[in-house]
Amino acid sequence: MKKDELRYLQRLAELYPTIGRASTEIINLQSILNLPKGTEHFMSDLHGEYEAFSHVLRNGSGAVRKKIDDVFGHTLSNHDKRDLATLIYYPREKIRLVKKTEEDMENWYKITLYRLIEVCKTTASKYTRSKVRKALPPDYAYVIEELITEKAEVLDKEAYYNSIVNTIIEIRRAENFIVALAELIQRLVVDHLHILGDIFDRGPGPHFIMDRLMEYHSLDIQWGNHDVVWMGAAVGQRACIATVVRNSIRYGNLDILEDGYGINMLPLATYAMETYKDDPCTVFGIKGVSDYHSLEQELGRKMHKAIAMIQFKLEGQLLRERREFHMEDRCLLHRIDPEKGSIVMPDGKEYALRDNLFPTIDWENPYELTAGELEVMERLEAAFRNCEKLQNHMRLLLDVGGLYKIYNGNLLFHGCIPLNEDGSMKEVEVYGETYSGRALYDILESYVRRAFFSVDAEEQKKGKDILWYIWAGPNSPLFGKDKMTTFERYFIEDKEIAKEKKGAYYQLLEKEEVVDRMLLEFGLDPAKSHIINGHVPVHQIEGESPVKCGGKVIVIDGGLCKAYQKVTGIAGYTLIYNSYGLFLAAHEPFTSAEEAVSKGNDIVSSQMAVHYSSKRRLVGDTDNGKALRERIQELTRLLEAYRKGIIKETK
Repeated sequence: MKKDELRYLQRLAELYPTIGRASTEIINLQSILNLPKGTEHFMSDLHGEYEAFSHVLRNGSGAVRKKIDDVFGHTLSNHDKRDLATLIYYPREKIRLVKKTEEDMENWYKITLYRLIEVCKTTASKYTRSKVRKALPPDYAYVIEELITEKAEVLDKEAYYNSIVNTIIEIRRAENFIVALAELIQRLVVDHLHILGDIFDRGPGPHFIMDRLMEYHSLDIQWGNHDVVWMGAAVGQRACIATVVRNSIRYGNLDILEDGYGINMLPLATYAMETYKDDPCTVFGIKGVSDYHSLEQELGRKMHKAIAMIQFKLEGQLLRERREFHMEDRCLLHRIDPEKGSIVMPDGKEYALRDNLFPTIDWENPYELTAGELEVMERLEAAFRNCEKLQNHMRLLLDVGGLYKIYNGNLLFHGCIPLNEDGSMKEVEVYGETYSGRALYDILESYVRRAFFSVDAEEQKKGKDILWYIWAGPNSPLFGKDKMTTFERYFIEDKEIAKEKKGAYYQLLEKEEVVDRMLLEFGLDPAKSHIINGHVPVHQIEGESPVKCGGKVIVIDGGLCKAYQKVTGIAGYTLIYNSYGLFLAAHEPFTSAEEAVSKGNDIVSSQMAVHYSSKRRLVGDTDNGKALRERIQELTRLLEAYRKGIIKETK
């Protein structure tokens, strides 16, 4: 036996010190390999829509309702099934509602507990008892385990379970048990959650989503461009900070910064009111807000313009410093003619400006911040960097996240793989070296992590600046467009110049040879694997399908964000990958949790099979199964070492 192998087996022997312990673990792992594969749940482009996200998470994109159908079939009416599903999604709220109308609560408790126990048994059946035990709420773990475990030694099972349920009701713990069982079912119907990016911006509750994800039992996150710009803000990259603040103001979401993260907006508000006191700032309106009174709207517009001008200056500074980004054409302030009220764009065309009041621009040095702007940014930077809650949220993104993930034969990322028009991998320069495909993803992620962890000041700064590039760069795999036309949308009437052209990736998704090449680039088998991504909303209203290239590519951004629903026609797609195959769920717009409880509304509108397997997929067919087989081989080698006397048992 080689020295390195012996050393490893000696370490393994510390965990399994006897032949009996090692043998038991082999038997346990072998049994796990033959269980059905756990359910994976894919969500993308949440954009701060916490209530809709929370509901989809609670119902598992229909997984809870499917379990209810599996258990009760035609023995329950659709009305009763819907009520039971709503109870599982919102147990506390549903109980409060039932108590207002139900005359015999004791009977309702008994019926409900039995129904939940049956759903729980079926849901738990695909897991080992050990895994289920870990998921149980500590206060009721023993009793719930008794209720959902078949006990062969008990002759009169009905009497046994009746006595437990009756005792629960008699000691007035029925409501607590109902809540515990409902939350256990929610947890067990989804084994692993994938978030394919863009948690932040647009909607009002990204911080609530992050709080929920921090407590989730098993997940990974593929960063989106909106997440990355928040990561840049958290490490103090000022162009990213200005972008985050501008986006929050634009969508009427200052509460996220002020209440969610405790970032004081008073310095910006004070500066904006002083600097733009005589400026109506009409082109800087607030989107999607109807409850602002006139003074709030006026202040919002002034703050909006103030931070937008700061952003354009900071971006200009960055792009002139980082010539290697090849984005100098996005430096636009020096192209403005203040006398004519126009701008000459890089293509040589001149356009009139919708707003020609620029009190903070020194036309000799148009990208230089004024003293007031500099003070605002210094205070904002300190606030972002010192916000403990924000830093904890960013740490979660780093701990469970990345730019892409390969999981059970699927390639997950948020945006795209930069391609040339002929479908070949595009070479992209990153700090003097060129990369493409998987190597490009890897180097960009490496620099992101340097922004947070490097002790070398220059490497850390490169990482911070690359975060902004990933947000807006034309060759960024998370942006995937030729340019970000923020300036044009504010200042130029002509809508054509504000159009952002999508990269070649989006034009080539139906070409099988291109998709196969991308899968091979990431070490995957094109015959068995899929690309799953979000980022660009699927316009179902125009007949667009989220399933591309015969099912090899699945785009699951269908508009969970309310801002996109007018153009998508639906409220988002999610994906379920269970032991039977891949199933796409299309969602209707979500109204509120209150309506879901009172009317039994569910937002899953339809499901379609993307890939169905006639043979049920087992744990042994997954990445985890591969790891378990390797562990079994190692333990088998340990048994051999014990039996040959190479390693001694320690009892």
